[in-house]
Amino acid sequence: MTTNQYIAAIDQGTSSTRCIIVNKYGDFVGSAQKTHRQIYSQPGWVEHDPIEIWENTQEVIKNAIDQSSIDPKNIASLGITNQRETTLIWDSTTGHPLNNAIVWQDTRTKEICDRLIRHNGIDNFRDITGLPIATYFSGPKIEWLIENNPKIQKLLNNPNQIIVGTIDTWLIWWLTGGINGGAHVIDVTNASRTMLMNIKTLDWDGDILNELRIPKSILPKIVPSSTIDGYGMTRLNGPFSAEIPICGDLGDQQAALFGQTCFQFGDIKNTYGTGCFLLMNTGETPMFSKSGLITTVAYQLSNQKPIYAIEGSIAISGALVQWLRDNLGLISQSDDIESLALSVKDNGDVYIVPAFSGLYAPRWRSDARGIIAGLTRHSNKGHLARAVLEATAFQTKEVVEAMELDSGIKPIALKVDGGMVKNNLLMQFQSDILGLPIIRPKILETTALGAAYAAGLAINYWGNFEELRANWHIGYSWTPTWNKEKRSIYFKKWQMAVERSLGWVDS
Repeated sequence: MTTNQYIAAIDQGTSSTRCIIVNKYGDFVGSAQKTHRQIYSQPGWVEHDPIEIWENTQEVIKNAIDQSSIDPKNIASLGITNQRETTLIWDSTTGHPLNNAIVWQDTRTKEICDRLIRHNGIDNFRDITGLPIATYFSGPKIEWLIENNPKIQKLLNNPNQIIVGTIDTWLIWWLTGGINGGAHVIDVTNASRTMLMNIKTLDWDGDILNELRIPKSILPKIVPSSTIDGYGMTRLNGPFSAEIPICGDLGDQQAALFGQTCFQFGDIKNTYGTGCFLLMNTGETPMFSKSGLITTVAYQLSNQKPIYAIEGSIAISGALVQWLRDNLGLISQSDDIESLALSVKDNGDVYIVPAFSGLYAPRWRSDARGIIAGLTRHSNKGHLARAVLEATAFQTKEVVEAMELDSGIKPIALKVDGGMVKNNLLMQFQSDILGLPIIRPKILETTALGAAYAAGLAINYWGNFEELRANWHIGYSWTPTWNKEKRSIYFKKWQMAVERSLGWVDS
């Protein structure tokens, strides 16, 4: 590779879309970001406008290129990362979505999941998919769309006219040509989040498709996460104005694992974004959790065996800060929460359980709903702000404990990334409640960086994992200051609050 070549990545997340351009050392030479709307049309429903996401993607690509001042022809490869389970169906002849994208947080498929659980139990598909039956995953969302959209039902009679995908599938289809022959593909990590893929064979499972009444013909082709073949090229008339091979595609949390260079068995990271996601690399053999975690594909390089991970998924973390800002109006911007929380010395015995979409790992309780516990006349908005931040740390502690039980590995430190890790108060509390050092890398945008790394490895822009590890540097770290007794008191109160959140929604 010549020194004037670069790697680009698109990071399409729950709240925004970003494009980055990086050099050999992982330094950002161009970056642009734009938020999109969160659509809450009914209680429990969370949607995104796919056209808005595609338009934003085109805009941030052009802005990142302009900021970098590089010739797009010098972009050697492109990687994609996305918000995983969020799902849509569209007409391949027109490019028109047949629905808003149903976001991973959406709970409208609860009746479908209840039916599946009632017949066979929550873990009926776990040996095949690595996942419990939950509203979180894409398969029930696809079944719901087919059942509830007459236009989709009608078009099912026209083979290949309607196609389904997660957001990576949608963006790659448009980038590679759209209605003029766009590639209909999904990488193995995103496919592992659909509840439709056999996690060992890495193919769609016919029995589950039959159970959910989903035709295999509408599903994308599953390909490795890092490969020179399979995704196609961006079009000259597209937003890059250049033909660039798309060589990387990873779900956002797997991309963050990759960007944090967690390439060895036992490596662990936690991403603090809209939700919170803790992953541990478990090597070439899938590890099936007995403690409420899920089994997922971490990544797959071209012509190599897949690498697996166990994951603890938390639905609401940064989204709780947004709720405090947008719904309650207690802060004007998200960064204000730290100063508000610092206005009090502790949480005032106030605990918030943010079960807006039920509770994910390790409890998997769709009947739970959010509560605020411990309120007195002493409680004020500063205590609420503290409780909001601490809710993320408490949920993370539950996941870390479950991960220790499953793996037998006690982490010596936790690598962190995502937008919330700029909050020093949260990170110190996380260290205190875990009793572990917290390590923040120099580059926080590890999700986008991981997609770039996957794309670059495929074309030997980076020759091996060691070159990527050399790019990783500590930015800041926190060490615990609490004793075991204090940690236990706080965590016991949190668990009491969680118990009070359960059973709110009738099964």
